[in-house]
Formats: sequence, structure tokens, C-alpha cells
Amino acid sequence: MSKWKKQSHVVYQCSYHIVWCPKYRFRILEGAVAKYVEERIRVICEWKDAEIEEVKVMRDHVHLVVSVPPKVSISELMGFLKGKTAIGLFKTYRNLRRKPYWGNHFWSRGYCVTTIGLDEEKIRRYVRYQEDRERLEEKEREEPGLFWRPGLKSTASGGGFLCAWHSAFAALPA
Repeated sequence: MSKWKKQSHVVYQCSYHIVWCPKYRFRILEGAVAKYVEERIRVICEWKDAEIEEVKVMRDHVHLVVSVPPKVSISELMGFLKGKTAIGLFKTYRNLRRKPYWGNHFWSRGYCVTTIGLDEEKIRRYVRYQEDRERLEEKEREEPGLFWRPGLKSTASGGGFLCAWHSAFAALPA
């Protein structure tokens, strides 16, 4: 399976590692509650077109590695994940609502998120040498070829900007 995903007008690789906890980091995510939370995370991610790469519900926190389309912001996804799972948990497990410290809030207010992507050094090299590479390609396009005539400039190969970017990026030494 390719890391690159496609939609009608975008090619993307937006993977994130997200961690969040129950309120007061209470060790409540075990047994049926943990199973329910994982099931709801899978359903909500499918609904939002987010592809789960890994999910692990620990006793006091949740780890989620997910690929999210660019049209969905991480804060929007987390709002749905935390909100829908909390509502469902309080409806399904009514005894959770009786605990005096929940106050209708199952999850803590924040979350931790980091991107998982391409090699940072490789991207820096790509940006650093992009101008030199473009000059070289422009020079090659202007050189006379088999069907050259005065005043005719060849066009770039088909595929558009993203294909040119991807092939230039892939050509960088590892």
C-alpha cells in the first residue's frame, strides 16, 4: 500500500501520531470501556475518511496513528473523537456519570499531536538544490532536439507539478 493518497485535486501524505487521556488521567480505559472506545474511534475515523494505521487504548491514555485527508483538520477530528466517544460512554456506561469528578467531561481538555512524514533532511536537501535542478532542466529543454525548429521550446513532460515534484524529490540521494 502506498503512503501517498489521492483525492480529486490533491495528492497527500498527512499522517499523525495523537495521544490523549481521560480526565485526571484516571485509569478507566480497560475491559469493555477500552473495547468500546477503540470501536468508536474506528467508526468515527471511517466516517471522516481518516485511515487508522495503528490504535492502542492503554489504561490511562490512547495512542492513535492516523492518516487524515487535508480537508479535515486535526482539531476537528479530535473534537469528534473525544466528543462522540464521551457521549457514547456516558450513555452506555451510566455509572461513569455518577463519579463526582467527571462533570460530563470524560476526556482531559488537550491532546498531543505530532506529524509522521518524510525524512526532514531529505526535504531540506530538496529545497536547497531545487533551484539548481530547475536551471539544469530549463537548459535541457532549450537545447535543440530531433524535432527542434527556431522559436520552438519544448514543454515539460506530462503529469503536472506534482509528478515533477515527486520525481525530483525521489531522485535525491538517500
